[in-house]
Amino acid sequence: MYSLVTAFQNSVGRKILTGVTGIALTLFLVAHLSANLTLFSLDAASLATGDNAFNRYAMFLKDLGWLLYVVEFGLLAIFLIHAYLGVAIYLRKRKARPEAYEKYKSRGGVSKQGFSSRTMIITGTILFLFVGMHLKTFKFGPGWNSEPGYTVEVQANGNTVEMRDLSKLTVEIFQNEIYVAVYMGIMLLLAFHLRHGIWSALQSLGAGNKNVTPIIYSIAGLIGILIALGFFILPIYLYIMF
Repeated sequence: MYSLVTAFQNSVGRKILTGVTGIALTLFLVAHLSANLTLFSLDAASLATGDNAFNRYAMFLKDLGWLLYVVEFGLLAIFLIHAYLGVAIYLRKRKARPEAYEKYKSRGGVSKQGFSSRTMIITGTILFLFVGMHLKTFKFGPGWNSEPGYTVEVQANGNTVEMRDLSKLTVEIFQNEIYVAVYMGIMLLLAFHLRHGIWSALQSLGAGNKNVTPIIYSIAGLIGILIALGFFILPIYLYIMF
C-alpha cells in the first residue's frame, strides 16, 4: 500500500504531498482572510467597547476548546511538511541541475518558469519566517493570556462574557508605519508564491493538460492575487481609519 513514508521517499510522492499541503494551506488562507475582512466593519464605537465581529470570531474559536488545539496542531503539521518538502525538492533540483537556473530551458511547450517559480524557495523562506513573527505578534501577543488592558466584557445571551480584545491589538499594531510597510511587502511576496504554487499544486494532482493548462495557470494567478490583495489592503484601511 502506498504510504506517507513512501511518498516522502520519491519525487512523484513529494510533489503530490506538496500539492495537497499547498492546497490545504491556501484554503486556510481563504478562511483566515474571511475572518480578517470583518475588521472592515470596525468603527470607533465598536473598537472602544470591544464588542465587534472580529473579537466575537476570536471568542468563537476559543470556545472550541480542545478542538481548536487539534486544528492548530494539524495546520502546524501541514505547514511544516509543506516547508520541508519545498526545501527538499529545491535541493534535489539543484543537485540534478547545478548550472545557473537562468540557463535552463524548457523542452516541450511554453515554459511556466517565470519570476514566481524561480523565487519560490526565497518567497517560501520569507513567508516561513513571517508566520513565526505573525504568531508572536498576534496569537501570543498582548492579551493572549488574559493580561489586563487587552480584555473586554460584553453581553452575550444575557450573560457577561470576558474575551480578548484582539481588535484593539490589531489596530494598534497597524498604526506602526514600519510594520504596515513590511506587512504589505510580505503580502506581495505571498501573491507571487501563490501564483505559481496553486498552479503547480493543481498540475501535480493531475489537473493540467495542454488544453486547460493556460486556463488553470490564469485562474491560479487570479486566486493568488485576490487572496494577497485582501490581506494587502487591510493594514492600509486600519492605518488610515484609526
